[in-house]
Amino acid sequence: MENPKKIASLNMSKLIGGKVCEEFTPGYYGVCAIGGMLSAGTTHLAITPLDVLKVNMQVHPIKYSSISTCFTTLLREQGPSAFWRGWAGKFFGYGVQGACRFGLYEYFKKVYSNVLVDQNKSLIFFASSASAEVIANVALCPFEAIKVRVQAQPHFAKGLSDGFPRIYASEGLHGFYRGLIPLLGRNIPFSIVMFSTFEHTVNFLYKKLIQKRREDCSRTQQLSVTCLAGYAAGSVGSIISNPADNIVASFNNKKASSLKQAVKKIGFLNLLTRSLPIRIMLVGPVVTLQWLFYDSIKILSGLPTSGHVIKDIDEDEKAQSHSR
Repeated sequence: MENPKKIASLNMSKLIGGKVCEEFTPGYYGVCAIGGMLSAGTTHLAITPLDVLKVNMQVHPIKYSSISTCFTTLLREQGPSAFWRGWAGKFFGYGVQGACRFGLYEYFKKVYSNVLVDQNKSLIFFASSASAEVIANVALCPFEAIKVRVQAQPHFAKGLSDGFPRIYASEGLHGFYRGLIPLLGRNIPFSIVMFSTFEHTVNFLYKKLIQKRREDCSRTQQLSVTCLAGYAAGSVGSIISNPADNIVASFNNKKASSLKQAVKKIGFLNLLTRSLPIRIMLVGPVVTLQWLFYDSIKILSGLPTSGHVIKDIDEDEKAQSHSR
């Protein structure tokens, strides 16, 4: 019979930094999904007050013409609790989206890497992120529909528990997916740009800046690379997806019934600029924290941090020496 202390020691090493599964196995994709769920759900929950400001500025641009005006007016008219409206939709909705977005991205990246062997890596990043994001947004859309209405219409519902039955009773399933097309229009470009920017930034940092293999870097260095790449990815992605974000808010609050009408009502310039500063304030740090939490979970599971590094430094040096 094995020593109980030895068994406990093995289990503890497995839990803290030990490898709990091999890469590209069902267990690996499960860890990625759990990491994505926890990182996305918690970070989106934390920035609910800023999201409330953003949504109200998009839906009521005349009343809330600036961040400060929106903040003071909501505080005066609805009290401090107004800034936490829609928190459940943020936590559960974006948790589900995060699980699909990160978990399925890793899965599709492996699948497409095997199929598109000789293709440019960017094409694989684009295809993987787009495929994962379609599924992630179908899961997110009902939560987003309720969240936006709860935040912009104080008397609509208190949260998910009464928001779900109210929408279903008045509009059926269509009510939950009214904003699916603009949501896909917002999040697919965002996801493509976000993942691609992250992957290329990680590769650049290791090859050009640090000039060390990932395996030779400390955990702190690896997570620092993750944070820098995450911030770059979030900031670029938020600029690309801002027009569709304004359309999503307009659709879910019934400010427009078609894409053409939404664009006409908002205006082309406003599509690009309305709520953009607050979105950059929101998305950059949130995506950074998501990647940090996500990669921290992977490290604790004994897995390497995220990001594709084309060649390690030693291989590059050998290739250069042979060419001489």
